[in-house]
Amino acid sequence: MIKGLHHIAVVVRDFDAAAQGYQRLLDVASTAQDGGGARRAWFWLDNIGLELISPDGDGPSGDRVRARLEAAGEGQWLVAFTASDLGADSRLLERRGLAVSERTERATMFEPASTGGVQLALMGFPRLVSQAKGPLVGLDHVVVNTANPDRALAVYGAKLGLELRLDRNNEQWGARQMFFRAGDDLVEIGASLKAPVTDAPDSFGGLAWLASDPAAVHARLAASGFNVSEMRKGRKPGTQVFTVRDAPGGVPTIVIQQTAPEPA
Repeated sequence: MIKGLHHIAVVVRDFDAAAQGYQRLLDVASTAQDGGGARRAWFWLDNIGLELISPDGDGPSGDRVRARLEAAGEGQWLVAFTASDLGADSRLLERRGLAVSERTERATMFEPASTGGVQLALMGFPRLVSQAKGPLVGLDHVVVNTANPDRALAVYGAKLGLELRLDRNNEQWGARQMFFRAGDDLVEIGASLKAPVTDAPDSFGGLAWLASDPAAVHARLAASGFNVSEMRKGRKPGTQVFTVRDAPGGVPTIVIQQTAPEPA
């Protein structure tokens, strides 16, 4: 079944500016991959890849990216998981109710209507070797916002088979947080305690990057021109975080240091 997160895809209009921006943000060199009417830049860290993609000419990939930009603008587009056996895992998820929209030898894409509204995929090839050299080492967690927690529990728990590690209500923030373990990685599902449950589609809520020395990352990003918040205590006791207010592609972004135990 699912071994962990594979990569996150972010759709942008100005490819060159966004690629330069993510190289400065992550402190990781990118690998170019063009084709199918799209330009791509891949950034590989310890536990995740980030795919930056923009339309570039004619082709099926470019058509899909243009359609996404027209419908929803820039931002996070996809969360891909690593399969242990792509064919067998895809068939199992189909039997559990996830509808396949596209299938290749390397990947299976699922219809957002069957996943709660966001684009999810399974990948049949391993992540590439990390290029991270600084204190920003990987992804701490990816956030999905939902208006229907029970639906999210069904998708990420019963259908994808991820382990629910923590389910808590925080009245102070007016939020319910559910953390699912995907291998060594985490998916956070966030729901408002103040809004009624509806069938509105889920949406991606941002990325939390993991740093061994957040103060060093904070200083580097500020010096390179990013608009960063002050360092502050995280919601989980013992953690430190800061916000990157102008991450490329408009993706809500924080950098976090995990000094407290993981959700259990």
